[in-house]
Amino acid sequence: MAEAADRVFPNDRAGAGRAETLASGDRIERHKGIDRLFHWLTAASVLTLMITGLLPALGIKFNWVVVHWSVGIVLVVLVLFHIVRATFWQRLKCIFAISPREVTGEKILKYTLAQKLMHHAMTVMVLAAVITGCLMLMKMDTPLWKRDPYTLSQATWGVIYVIHGAAAVLAIMLVFIHIYFAILPEKAMYLRAMIKGWITREESIRHHSGKV
Repeated sequence: MAEAADRVFPNDRAGAGRAETLASGDRIERHKGIDRLFHWLTAASVLTLMITGLLPALGIKFNWVVVHWSVGIVLVVLVLFHIVRATFWQRLKCIFAISPREVTGEKILKYTLAQKLMHHAMTVMVLAAVITGCLMLMKMDTPLWKRDPYTLSQATWGVIYVIHGAAAVLAIMLVFIHIYFAILPEKAMYLRAMIKGWITREESIRHHSGKV
């Protein structure tokens, strides 16, 4: 089973601490194709959920409910996929660990401090939205189950709605911040890396101590 999994998800553990050279000697792989696909599918899901969840609240009426919960389930699958891949095929400390040398800017590895903090904020937002969204599905009829709004008390439902709404507001802020920094000229290498997968060796040495 492990051998089959390695064929689907090439093991990142060995490559997390060293650069993987691509066909061109000046290009270094920063993001594997499967990780880039996950990123863009997640981005599309979050944007769709924002549009279908927030526009009706602004008075723009359309048939949004089915699209919203369907895309929500897609996001749940993506989150579960990412948790499994990050746990077994990547190094969690690469994104979660923050050292004093990173805070001072003395040594930057694959991710900068700002990128790590953005990831943590996105993680909190997505998990809050996904968990409360799954609970809210109990109040809806779908082809897979019948609604049961009496499973939880009214007070509990109130808390769930507040958390879900707060996650939606946080999503707006984080998405705008993420897009703003992604399109800055000085951050162009990160956008290119998320599209094409690579940065140059010079960029790696200059911005990330040679680690990508």
